[in-house]
Amino acid sequence: MNSADPRPGTDRAARYTARVLAERATLLAALGDPAGHRRQVLDDLLRFNAGTDYGTAHGFARIRTLDEYRAAVPLQTYADLEPWIERSAAGEAGVLTADRPAVFFTSSGTTGAHKKIPVTPRFMRTTFFPFYYAAWAPLLRHFPEVLHRPDAVLNLKHDPLTRPPTTASGRPHVGASQVDFGETFGEPLSREPGTDAPWAALPVPVAAQDHLEKAYLRLRLAVAGDVRCVIGINPAMVAALPHQLRLWWPRIVKEIRDGTLGGLPHTAPDPARAAELERIADRFGTVRPAHVWPRMRALFCWTTGLPTLYLPRLREEFGPGVTVLPAPVAASEGPVAVALDRHAGAGSPVVTASVYEFADADEDLAPDTPTLLAEDLEPGRDYHVVFSHVGGLYRYAVGDVVRVVDRAHGVPRLAYAGRATRSDHAGERLRDAQVVRALSGALDATGLELHNAATRVESADGTARYTVAVAPTTPWHDDESAAFSARLDEGLARESPGYRSARATGRLAAPTALRLPADAFLRDWQDTVAGGVRPTQVKDRMFRQDPAAWARLVGPAATAPGSPPQEDAV
Repeated sequence: MNSADPRPGTDRAARYTARVLAERATLLAALGDPAGHRRQVLDDLLRFNAGTDYGTAHGFARIRTLDEYRAAVPLQTYADLEPWIERSAAGEAGVLTADRPAVFFTSSGTTGAHKKIPVTPRFMRTTFFPFYYAAWAPLLRHFPEVLHRPDAVLNLKHDPLTRPPTTASGRPHVGASQVDFGETFGEPLSREPGTDAPWAALPVPVAAQDHLEKAYLRLRLAVAGDVRCVIGINPAMVAALPHQLRLWWPRIVKEIRDGTLGGLPHTAPDPARAAELERIADRFGTVRPAHVWPRMRALFCWTTGLPTLYLPRLREEFGPGVTVLPAPVAASEGPVAVALDRHAGAGSPVVTASVYEFADADEDLAPDTPTLLAEDLEPGRDYHVVFSHVGGLYRYAVGDVVRVVDRAHGVPRLAYAGRATRSDHAGERLRDAQVVRALSGALDATGLELHNAATRVESADGTARYTVAVAPTTPWHDDESAAFSARLDEGLARESPGYRSARATGRLAAPTALRLPADAFLRDWQDTVAGGVRPTQVKDRMFRQDPAAWARLVGPAATAPGSPPQEDAV
């Protein structure tokens, strides 16, 4: 039995659970003094990194207060820090941090370009691990059975690599889900649920970039397990699972009958299980995860932003009593907030991890943009997130927008609202969150439902308008679709003064709803992964201005026979 065995009675399981709950308790206690912890985090990052090139250039040794820090360091994006990061990635010491990065996390960001996020041992100890353990507390407190057996968790994001790509200095340049934290940072207890499942390390050869085949092989093995929880973080991955189960069902059943895995001998043939699975298909017609894993209890993924439009129906695929627990508000660059209870989408700031600053999401960020602290935030408002931590990211605008849901334990609770990217063809300045709220309102008002949505500005005869591609869960009649488009237009006008003005002056025409087949977004997701993009990086995107990407989504390949896309203008 290895040291990472998660079954009950093992020392590892007990220590893992104790660590998770202890970190949760520590964060809860820290919320009682957010200002004090902010001072501690700032003092630590200034002292520790004062002698670095960046620290010297910005006078870290002379800074004593947050106001002095704000005056010395401008707000900045990855592009501003990139020259410093590239020097570090090339092997130069003491550039941004006093300790050398052990790995560089990759992050696709909005543009799809692969960033290099420096990850140092001190960052992991003081910033990452406390939040990382605490994030699992709601799952383990309320569904402890996920640790009862190795096949209880299907972790879709876990993707270990034997030969990871590297930077010029030889440091791994990989996603966070591809790093062995025990080996890299001496933290063997950090292996999260599902990373010891029979499908975690695939027993047959498969190319590192063949992400669909890896997904198939894991699903083929998991069908034979007693899965109680699916971990996806990126909800698009969770949404893809039922689609893949149906797509690959004949192959899965045949391989179970034959005892093969990826066409290679694996176990003894199991015609009884294959016959049982065939009976499931015959009985239900449409095979769902709930049929294959009847003891499913929880899904763990982001629950806010665009997924709010489809998560209720998606949850039904996994079972009527399944709970969806929110993954933390975080990026490759660092944590922002973590759920410390079973709130559906919001979490508390990780006050021990970073110095957090915020700015009104409707304003453009500039190096000298005034910022707010957590205690200044108002419920019901959206804010840009800016953080500073000991890992070398200083006053870093991560590009995410959060919404203040309420206050708990004396601090605001934050939910991820979307990317800060704007669509601004005619001064409308629309953000992800505004479009999602308008879509949600239009769906509520009409009683309609959808699997997913995306939008772009299109021009015809010199008139620009938003075309919103939707994948309805059931067919929409023309009058329903027209009512939806009208409600969407009203909602966008409420959300954005710029949109309201553009409509009133004729710079934008009424939006158009383009109805796609129910599985259009799933097929688009599958095709993108088949093209070599890691599943964790294929996320829901509201704005899709790239013509080729849009054509792939809405073109003939995305149209089922007999279900042509239909446009419905107001």
